[in-house]
Amino acid sequence: MKNTFGTSVAVTLFGESHGTMLGAVVDGLAPGVPVDEAFIAHQLSLRRPWGDVSTARVEPDRFQIVSGAFEGKTTGTPLTILIPNENANSGDYAATRALARPGHADYTAYAKYHGFEDYRGGGHFSGRVTAALVAAGAVALTALRGRGVRIGTHIARCAGVSDAPFSENADAEIAALNEKTFAVLDEARGEAMRAAIAEAAQEGDSVGGVLETLVTGVPAGVGEPWFDTLEGMLAHALFSIPAVKGVEFGDGFAMAEARGSACNDAFFMDGGQVRTKSNHNGGVNGGISNGMPLRVRCAVKPTPSIFKEQQTVDFLRGEDASLALRGRHDPAIVHRARVVVDSVCALALCDALALRFGTDWLGGNA
Repeated sequence: MKNTFGTSVAVTLFGESHGTMLGAVVDGLAPGVPVDEAFIAHQLSLRRPWGDVSTARVEPDRFQIVSGAFEGKTTGTPLTILIPNENANSGDYAATRALARPGHADYTAYAKYHGFEDYRGGGHFSGRVTAALVAAGAVALTALRGRGVRIGTHIARCAGVSDAPFSENADAEIAALNEKTFAVLDEARGEAMRAAIAEAAQEGDSVGGVLETLVTGVPAGVGEPWFDTLEGMLAHALFSIPAVKGVEFGDGFAMAEARGSACNDAFFMDGGQVRTKSNHNGGVNGGISNGMPLRVRCAVKPTPSIFKEQQTVDFLRGEDASLALRGRHDPAIVHRARVVVDSVCALALCDALALRFGTDWLGGNA
């Protein structure tokens, strides 16, 4: 299995939804990066379910750092974080073991691993495993913050409701978003989103959404064309997040319907710095950062676990079947996924920046 991402800074994931524990190993982090356990706990809290817009399965995420940190700083050796599973109801899945839940990896995991996979709660393919990404990403975010790089994500659209766009005051908005459980720029629109999620839940259904991420402070010149472009590395990492079905940079697919004159970003000098007057290309030209904010959007599909009866198959008996789910499921995951997006972007950017400037750069030692 390929559970490792990155070259200079690499993260490896392990564990299953209903296993004893899950975790991450981050190798290649520079020595001297602060390991702020309170910040790790905060980031994990942003991923945790809450209210009537989330699953009833709430894990305390009592993480433990077992290697790679000493006296509050990274040592430069592999950083290992463990997170136990303490609230798993495995019995919810025994009766439906052979029923392929539509939209889930039940059948594809069976086809790949010949029935030896841990099927409970989606096993290794569960969104539960993203807790490890968030814990590791918290350390990566701290390293980036030390070099002036800021990452923030808001729910740009959910259940047909759109949030306000980022403004020119991006760093302040990023700071505010990173304190919010439901990350929107306009609270009234956030209330409308939550009402739409709750309505879908009442009907036994679910909704998806679009997450928009802004990254400030990335210097020009980061990215390795052709095959390790900055966009390519970020997209590779982002598509690892369960439920992400689309990734676009800048104006993305909208550029296909526009003219070049409307898409090109005019350059100008600003206090000795090269900048662009617009940012249709999302801070990337030719696969390399141009010094403007990176702007990326992820399409998050509706949660596939719904409480409506669905047509499926029993793949062990080889016959058609119907499925009515039990258990604890999210009517939407877009609000919980945004901190996962921040974390994945941080890990991918740490790798890209270490490739460009050397591993020690992230610890301020270069």
